[in-house]
Amino acid sequence: METVIAAALPALGWALHGSLLLRRLATARRDPLTGLHTRAGFTTRAEHLLARNPAALVVLIDLDDFKAINDTHGHAAGDAVLTATARRLRDWCAGHGIAARLGGDEFAAIVTDPARTPGAASLIGLLARPVAHAGTFLPVSASVGFCHRTDLPVPALTDALSAADAGMYAAKGHGRRNVHN
Repeated sequence: METVIAAALPALGWALHGSLLLRRLATARRDPLTGLHTRAGFTTRAEHLLARNPAALVVLIDLDDFKAINDTHGHAAGDAVLTATARRLRDWCAGHGIAARLGGDEFAAIVTDPARTPGAASLIGLLARPVAHAGTFLPVSASVGFCHRTDLPVPALTDALSAADAGMYAAKGHGRRNVHN
C-alpha cells in the first residue's frame, strides 16, 4: 500500500503541474482587460480560419488619437474605450469569426463569412460611438483596413495582415473614421 501511495504522489504532482500550466497558457492567449485573444492566441486560430474559409475577411483596426484620451482623461478612461471597442468588435463579428487585441490600441478580426456580417461602414459606426465614462462621453474614432483572402496571391495570415495594415494606414492618411482596402 505504501508503495502505491509513494508512486501516486509524483503522478498527482505532475497532473497538478500540467493543469496549472494549461491554465497559464490559456490566460496568456487572452487579453486580461478586454477578454479578446492576444496576438499569440489570435495567430494560431486566424491561420486555421484562413486556411478553411476561402471567403475570409481580415480586419485591422487602430484607434485614432487614443493617446489623447489617456493623457486628457486618464488611463481608466482609456481602459473604458478599449473594453468598449473590444465588445463592439466582438459583436460585429457575431459568431462568424474571431477578434483580438494585438496590443495597445490595435485590434484585428478574421470574419469567416463576410456576407453574414454587417459591412465595414457598420463597423466604423459601431466603433465611432462615444464611450460613457465617469459621467462624460468620450469621443472615439478608428481607422480600419481590411483584406479579403481572395485578393491575395498567397492566402497567408502575414500577407493578409500586411494588406489590411496598408489599408488602415491609407485610411489614416485620408482622415479619421475611415475604411480602406
